[in-house]
Amino acid sequence: MNLTGIFRTAVGNTFRSKLRTTLTVTAIFIGAFTLTLTSALGTGVATYLDVQIAGFGAKDVLAVTKTTGPEPGLGDGPAPYDPAVATAAGSPGAEPGASAGVLTDKDLESIAGTTGVLEVNAVVTVMPRYIEHDRNGKFQLVVNEATALTKADLAAGQQLSEDGNENRTLLPSSYLETLGFDDAQSAIGEKVTIGISDYTGAMHEVEATVTGVQNLTLLGVGARMNQSLTEELYALQTLGEPAGAATGYFTASAHFDPGAGSEQVETLKADLADQGYTARTLADQIGIFQTILTGIIGVLNAFGVIALLAAGIGIINTLLMSVQERTREIGLMKAMGMGKGRIYALFSFEAIFIGLLGSLIGAAAAITTGTIISNVLADTILADLQGLRILQFAPVPVGAIILLVMLISFLAATLPARRASRQNPIDALRYE
Repeated sequence: MNLTGIFRTAVGNTFRSKLRTTLTVTAIFIGAFTLTLTSALGTGVATYLDVQIAGFGAKDVLAVTKTTGPEPGLGDGPAPYDPAVATAAGSPGAEPGASAGVLTDKDLESIAGTTGVLEVNAVVTVMPRYIEHDRNGKFQLVVNEATALTKADLAAGQQLSEDGNENRTLLPSSYLETLGFDDAQSAIGEKVTIGISDYTGAMHEVEATVTGVQNLTLLGVGARMNQSLTEELYALQTLGEPAGAATGYFTASAHFDPGAGSEQVETLKADLADQGYTARTLADQIGIFQTILTGIIGVLNAFGVIALLAAGIGIINTLLMSVQERTREIGLMKAMGMGKGRIYALFSFEAIFIGLLGSLIGAAAAITTGTIISNVLADTILADLQGLRILQFAPVPVGAIILLVMLISFLAATLPARRASRQNPIDALRYE
């Protein structure tokens, strides 16, 4: 009997006990279904994060902060107090803004003088009170803190620029209806008024031109402002501060050559580290989220593997019972000259076919169910995050899961198949 004949016989033997085979296939189905869904979840979220970084992350910007010591782990307590580092701002002899972890104007000059840095801007926090268009009412305004590090996913218009001294802003698409715009295109070129209070509480208004409308993304929450508008709002916000008040910044954006290679960027990071600064790209900062995501997906996958291992025990039980029931048949096959290897292959093929059947049904059910769930979520709960498909089924991971299930099935068949192949033909023919 050739391999084709052995496979056909194995498939036929699989359905001798339909109930037993169905229960075993069901156990495999659960494991394959779980693994396929968790794999799709990991693929969907990871793909979305990659798109956010690649499509919207500014590739020529480093977020620079002052290094105050080794970064603590998630479970670490506070670092020991060092009076040489943690000088309180405003204390006698202290440089303005010299508290631990705060960048001063002198730090900005030092960063700007580092080889490879083209421009440095302090990342300041502005807190406008309201935004208004055409006197249609005042509404609260949220500012996007990641403007310097990212590009907008535009629905209309163009990215922010610094041509001249014109104040420019990008509005989120969710602001359009509230501010009285019919659609994204109608907002381009329009003027909006931004209100901000100074140190004493007095209100000031600044006019800005809408140059674009951005889709809502993971990194696209809040309005964006160009450097000119940010500086004017910050100047008004700090108006009236007491003389000698500390001036410091938690973060600075350092622009470098967009064509710089990864080695050059790493060298620039190292040079800044030598001066006491920590520099990260957007990809570095989002990397922690990807690590957490990988850990969560790994735990979920572990449950699927446990289900498959339980199914493997079911395969062992199914084949052991099949060997016992077919003892005389095995003896007859050996008496007719069928070797140990072919008998071993016969029972192995039975297990592989059961694994293939269960994994195909499980993967198909997961893809069908997951696609429906993903589409519903994309149109409802996740509608604000354009481009996010929480479950994405890629051919390679799905194929890998099917092969994994077949491998586990083959390994589970090893003991029963070995027992069948070592049957003594005379004893087997006498078996009652």
